Amino acid sequence: MAESTETTLHAASREALELAEGRLGEILDDPGANPAVVGEELYAFAYLLSTEISLRRAVADASSEEAGRTRLVRSLLEGKVSEPTLQILDTVVASKWSTPRELLEGTTVLGASALLIGAEREGTLETVEAELFQAARLLTEESALDNVLADRTTPADSKRRLVRELFSGKLTSVTQTMLEQVAAQPRGRSVANALDKLAAQAAHRRERSVAHVVTATELTEEQRGALTERLQRIYGRSMAVHVQVKPDLIGGLLIKVGDEVIDGSTAGRLRSVRGQLAR
Repeated sequence: MAESTETTLHAASREALELAEGRLGEILDDPGANPAVVGEELYAFAYLLSTEISLRRAVADASSEEAGRTRLVRSLLEGKVSEPTLQILDTVVASKWSTPRELLEGTTVLGASALLIGAEREGTLETVEAELFQAARLLTEESALDNVLADRTTPADSKRRLVRELFSGKLTSVTQTMLEQVAAQPRGRSVANALDKLAAQAAHRRERSVAHVVTATELTEEQRGALTERLQRIYGRSMAVHVQVKPDLIGGLLIKVGDEVIDGSTAGRLRSVRGQLAR
């Protein structure tokens, strides 16, 4: 799951995250562990790390004793979070992270992973993935709203309330929680971009790569199925196809898979012709 993080992690942090995700899976295999509770508690700890720089540095200090770092976190959190969360954090803080910032990033990824495991158990993982993508598209189109949610000077509780007012009752509980958490601690980045990363993390959990398809008109189920099959043949792997309708595309399709863009749209072809005429 490490490739789903919002930033590129260095080798030590990748190893630490892989170890923590393995521990997360083991702990959440216990029917008594609640993925939703664990996910929210991990997000809450990530928020604490983001606001308490001295704590973040102390927990990420690889020169200190592992047992000391574990005792520090347990002394802060025992009685305030569930035991499954504490057990996961034991692994997190005992590991070596390349930087304090990457410890924060890794903890945030773990919070998302726990919530996605919960969605997988409930059979709603594909729905959550689609909702994250559509919420990202909405914020991309409504840039003023995205800017408000990404503003680090706006109190986190205010942004959570705004998200609830806008989306409550329209999303699954997992997607709602993720959106609130991302808005609460965007760290100056686009919330839409963060949601796209989470959608990719959900797709990765379903062992699929993401194809972002922009079309001028809504695709039929038959067209979507045919496009999915074709992309799977081209890339040689399972694909999660996310479709965005933009009438100004005029016709055709604009497809993005990772860093590769296939522009078969009418608007794209017109831009190409205009560029050639301008030479």
